[in-house]
Amino acid sequence: MTKGFGSRVILTLLFLLLSFVYITPTLVSKLPSWWKGILPNDKIHLGLDLQGGTHLVLEVDTVKAVEGALDLIATDLEDTLTAQNLRYKRIGRVAPDKVQLTLYDKGTADSVQAQIKKKYPEMELLSPVDEGGFVNLQIRMNDKVAQDRKDKAVSQALETIRNRIDQFGVSEPTIQREGINHIVVQLPGIKDPKRAIELIGKTARLEFKLVDENINAAIATPGTLPEDDELLLEKKVDQTTGAVSEIPLVVKRKAMITGDLLTDAQVRIDSQFNQPYVAIEFNSTGARLFDQVTAANVGKRFAIVLDSNIYSAPVIRERISGGSAQISGSFTEKEAADLAIVLRAGSLPAPVKIIQNVTVGPSLGQDSINKGLIAGLIGVLLVIVFMTVYYKASGLVANLGMVLNIIFLMGALAALGATLTLPGIAAIVLLVGMSVDSNVLIFERIREELRLGKTPGAGIDSGYDKAFLTIMDSHVTTLITAAVLFQFGTGPVKGFAVSLSLGIIINLFTSLVVTKVVFDFCLSRLRVKKLSI
Repeated sequence: MTKGFGSRVILTLLFLLLSFVYITPTLVSKLPSWWKGILPNDKIHLGLDLQGGTHLVLEVDTVKAVEGALDLIATDLEDTLTAQNLRYKRIGRVAPDKVQLTLYDKGTADSVQAQIKKKYPEMELLSPVDEGGFVNLQIRMNDKVAQDRKDKAVSQALETIRNRIDQFGVSEPTIQREGINHIVVQLPGIKDPKRAIELIGKTARLEFKLVDENINAAIATPGTLPEDDELLLEKKVDQTTGAVSEIPLVVKRKAMITGDLLTDAQVRIDSQFNQPYVAIEFNSTGARLFDQVTAANVGKRFAIVLDSNIYSAPVIRERISGGSAQISGSFTEKEAADLAIVLRAGSLPAPVKIIQNVTVGPSLGQDSINKGLIAGLIGVLLVIVFMTVYYKASGLVANLGMVLNIIFLMGALAALGATLTLPGIAAIVLLVGMSVDSNVLIFERIREELRLGKTPGAGIDSGYDKAFLTIMDSHVTTLITAAVLFQFGTGPVKGFAVSLSLGIIINLFTSLVVTKVVFDFCLSRLRVKKLSI
């Protein structure tokens, strides 16, 4: 009996036991509570192509992210100049990467330039231009800062979408960045893909704006409005007839408060009208601003705007302190719940556009599983027959190693919480061939040693030793390929790489350790004098 036989037997049986425990969740549920804390009561997760679901590719409009950052800078400059009593005619964005300040005199321009250099060192300050008695001062976001802003917008969009999906309740979603400005979203097993798509793509830019009561919104047009006003629509539903009407309102372009200052949003039911609304809570900064704005504008209408749509425009009756408010409208409970989700998860830093939408039905996924299992079963049976006919009793040892290989692999997938995809099944079928390929190398070496007149024990030991480096070399090179596929692949390609990587590592163990244990057992305990190979 070769050295270390007992430890290799124990290791093999331990791996076999753990594989069955992870594969069969019912076994875990019957274990003692202290042991269940170590092993998760879970099963292998099925990918999108096996259980059905939705595959989306989203494109983030990163240019809008840069424009939004410049709009915030313009608003901040307005507040700064107003606080310092510096007169200006207009401050606003004039291009996707520029903000222009129109000032009344050169002295003010010089003062403003000094403040901009100190407050925004990352911005490029262009030379002032005199035009029609005014001084036009432009600041530009340089290419490096703009690219950094775009990268952050994609990263923030990815995290925001992840938060929304987590709150929506999709199990095992896949959300990852692809390329420069694309995000891939896979939602396996989703029951309402249309609602999920609407939830993911909603920008959810929440703003509180004052209504300009000095302009008749009924006859106003975008071309006749002052530069600091905009025309928006408020939707109202008649509770009796259900008819929807759109009421135009002129609001100030500048937002007094934004949704970035929210800490919570929950659905509530109005006891008077039995209608759902969304109750929101501000952080300390938002609560202070909300208190100041409502105190200074009692008697005025305050529009609650989400993605350029007015949900409600109530009159401020009194100062509101405490940092609480509510968004009411003609919501259904589902609409109110979705609105609360996107407000809690945060607004997208830039609009996203769905450029690919593929839905896989559960019946198609089940058909893929059936065909994959049939293909795998046929492959296993053919290999078993070939190995038994060609290598006789030793072929049965290789077949045992192949079956254990599959059991160990499925146990590893379950233990790691990996997702099995259709390409993953293809990788398992491929590993069936790889598992016996290693045994073929070992068996041919054993045959050579037996022809030289060595005993069965010496021939087996020498065959395994001489095949070791060849098997290691082939497996390591394949593992490197699988690692590259995992690093740079997406979706199904990663599923293939995961199954292939685990299978390669497990196959090394079964071909070099497990099958050797079987041969040693036969020689020592069964007293085999001649190998059937």
